[in-house]
Amino acid sequence: MNKEIQLHDLGNRDYKDTWNYQEELFKQIVDIKIQNRRDETQFETPNYFLFVEHPHVYTLGKSGDMSNLLLSEKQLEAKGATFYKINRGGDITYHGPGQIVGYPILDLENFFTDIHKYLRFLEEVIIMTLAEYNIIGTRSEGETGVWLDVGTPFARKICAMGVRASRWVTMHGFALNVNANLGYFDNIIPCGIKGKAVTSLHVELGHEVDEAEVKEKIEKHFSKLFDSTFI
Repeated sequence: MNKEIQLHDLGNRDYKDTWNYQEELFKQIVDIKIQNRRDETQFETPNYFLFVEHPHVYTLGKSGDMSNLLLSEKQLEAKGATFYKINRGGDITYHGPGQIVGYPILDLENFFTDIHKYLRFLEEVIIMTLAEYNIIGTRSEGETGVWLDVGTPFARKICAMGVRASRWVTMHGFALNVNANLGYFDNIIPCGIKGKAVTSLHVELGHEVDEAEVKEKIEKHFSKLFDSTFI
């Protein structure tokens, strides 16, 4: 089992370009797995982790509801935003500057074959990262992602998640609001959940946050939970 993960920080990159890149890496891993089963070979499958920041974009998961996008095509253009229907789970979400997006493209057979556990581990990585800033992140029953003050009138989401998995290979991932412009969330019903607010780390702390530092903490906790090494 290969527990090394190739880490690539793509900087600020167009959503569609990044999606295509994810698909390439995803297909590469799946093709190796198919060959191994067909030829009874044992070639190692690689694992990848992409950090990226996207220009303003809204994405709708395969089970999402278009009515949760509250903008017309012209309004999207006016806001300098794009929109894509994509092949992950979940409903609608927003990506933009000041948000750390992580796309683990892993062969889970290198780690464990349990999608539920995988999602809980992703949440735990963010919960552990927030704890380093003295912020208590929690799960909300039936709602994937990381929240603050669950069970109170002030419940708010700080990290959205949506993944795709096939043949135990994952893609897509999480979006953690660090220095995000929360006004862009007003144009959607985030994750299709009405009446729940969204927040960002800089809002909770009252000052801008060093995004490189947050990435380092995410790497540390991801590596620990997945018993892996970033290369």
